[in-house]
Amino acid sequence: MELIFLGTSGGVPTRTRNVTAILLNLTHPTQPGVWLFDCGEGTQHQLLETSYHPGKIERIFITHLHGDHLFGLPGLICSRSMAGIAHPLTIYGPKGLREFVETALRLSGSWTDFPLTIVEITGGMVLDDGLRTVTAVPLNHPLECYGYRIEEHDKPGTLDANALVAAGVTPGPLFQRLKAGETVTLEDGRTIDGAQYVSAPIPGKKLAIFGDTSPCPTALTLAKEVDLMVHETTLETAMEEKANSRGHSSTRQAAQLARDAGAGRLIMTHFSSRYDADGCKQLLDECRAIFPDSFLAEDFAVITL
Repeated sequence: MELIFLGTSGGVPTRTRNVTAILLNLTHPTQPGVWLFDCGEGTQHQLLETSYHPGKIERIFITHLHGDHLFGLPGLICSRSMAGIAHPLTIYGPKGLREFVETALRLSGSWTDFPLTIVEITGGMVLDDGLRTVTAVPLNHPLECYGYRIEEHDKPGTLDANALVAAGVTPGPLFQRLKAGETVTLEDGRTIDGAQYVSAPIPGKKLAIFGDTSPCPTALTLAKEVDLMVHETTLETAMEEKANSRGHSSTRQAAQLARDAGAGRLIMTHFSSRYDADGCKQLLDECRAIFPDSFLAEDFAVITL
């Protein structure tokens, strides 16, 4: 999997950062796909600077209904229709999302020429597509807000073919059954337990994408032992009280969460427009003082899992 950041500013765009949107390229060899997390104003313009076409997006996950996470959605939907894209699109998000989309389309005289499904979530499992699960976890923000935890299913362990050949098992159909962990009986009467010749399952990657939030108990559930955690650092530690009063987090709080959750990496985003490049460097330093594997998200940055 890889993340492509289309917007990393909080609240309003700046000259160098658009408002929130993140692409997730699933990069699966047989079932590729592209998902979008949040869709702030100007997201489709940001897409024009990448190799990704709106028609490639299969699913959109909205964390909450604040404009800097949502106002680009009607335009993206309409552009898909005007481009003649017929591929289905499913959008997930809090209650009110359906009314927002349907009202925007109705009042603007717009339409969709593709199957559009809107799923209003309440937390818990959102989907299992056979390769991975997506779970929505409620967060602490003035509007109903969720973070999304994406977990790949564990991959089967590898079969020790050399050991089987040494044990006198002829390569062929039996190998597939043994790889599945079955016990088979050979022509000479011996039984072979496939589980003894298969390595342990390979853990799937785990990713947590937070919506806006101040610290809350559910955040630890969302981020527990993920390989990559994407979390807002709207304000510096000295402005923590102000951040929390508006449902946001400071650098210190995001870094402490990453540390306590056992996350592999913290990707910082959703920076207040008060910070220029030097200011964002200060935010990074504050996080790294607590959690060294912290990194600044930049518009169009690509992060690989």
